[in-house]
Amino acid sequence: MSVEENRNCKCECEQDNKVNCDLRREMIQEIRCLEFAITELALYLDTHSEDEKALCLHRKYCKKLKELKDKYQKVYGPLTINFPCNKWRWIEMPWPWERGNY
Repeated sequence: MSVEENRNCKCECEQDNKVNCDLRREMIQEIRCLEFAITELALYLDTHSEDEKALCLHRKYCKKLKELKDKYQKVYGPLTINFPCNKWRWIEMPWPWERGNY
């Protein structure tokens, strides 16, 4: 799927909610990018443990990822089953086949 196709709202949102859908997709994309960068930096640091710049960047990305995940999960619900919340939110959202997006 191309980036442009991914930006098109296919979640049966009303037009007013399209911005919300786009923001959600952008947040997920940034989470994925940060997770990738953190993994790659960790692999690099396995063989270059004295590289202070890489270590600093790893810490910065980890902090940013935690903040972004917390923000996302407070608004849209859990990313994983490990996210603590006051109620079981997995069943609140329609399944992909219920929205026609599978």
